[in-house]
Amino acid sequence: MSEKKYKATITAKGTEIVVITVGDENDYISLTDIARYKSDDPTATIQNWMRNKDVIEFLGLWEELNNPNFKPLEFEVFRNAAGANAFTLSPQKWIKATNAIGISSKSGRYGGTFAHKDIAFEFASWISAEFKLYIIKDYQRLKTDENSRLALGWNLSRTLSKINYRIHTDAIKQNLIPPALSAAQISFTYANEADVLNVALFGMTAAQWREANPTAKGNIRDEATLHQLIVLSNLEALNAEFIRQGITQKDRLIKLRESAKQMLQSLSDNPSIKQLPGSKES
Repeated sequence: MSEKKYKATITAKGTEIVVITVGDENDYISLTDIARYKSDDPTATIQNWMRNKDVIEFLGLWEELNNPNFKPLEFEVFRNAAGANAFTLSPQKWIKATNAIGISSKSGRYGGTFAHKDIAFEFASWISAEFKLYIIKDYQRLKTDENSRLALGWNLSRTLSKINYRIHTDAIKQNLIPPALSAAQISFTYANEADVLNVALFGMTAAQWREANPTAKGNIRDEATLHQLIVLSNLEALNAEFIRQGITQKDRLIKLRESAKQMLQSLSDNPSIKQLPGSKES
């Protein structure tokens, strides 16, 4: 679980279960909390589950499908020994021996055992099929809420961007477009200034982006991340002010590029922005 993450909570039949979410489908769910539904000793419950041969085979298959650094030889040792009366296996031992990533386990007051949702749902089935359904239902509620927050943030940024775009184009009209220019020339000037922002933020013009992404349905800005949309909104306001100050396009591009870099860095370092699903810098 090396990605930027935050904690959320789901509830199943009165049991609170912590979810470590990264804003996509690779969430990790607390096996320790799930185990508490069945027993006051969740550590022993998890270890009992991991003694089963079919569980070891499931864990091994998941790692083979998702983990290029998984150690298959060490996995075979566990698979061959699984099911025997003397066989025991802890999450820590499994992780250390096989370099597994599907399960994460830390000791201490704020520790516990977490597993990728695929594995956590399998564990919940072993605990109780009914309990698993309640977990899935509230987990789906959590993901719906996450998607709603993402859509709200993305649409807000798009709205801000459109408002600033109007300010930006008004500044171009008032300061860069002499009355004698034709409609075609005016359109060219607008496109040219739009590409100043594109180059400052994305490092390429709209045409260059289309050439590099011939199958994309949208344009360069439609494919922007939440971070980039926020920065774009600010760049449009900055460029409008630079235009009013009479700064040349070349110098404006240099200033805007530096501002874009600084703003993207600030957003990537901001904990509140990091918690927005899908807000990673591209």
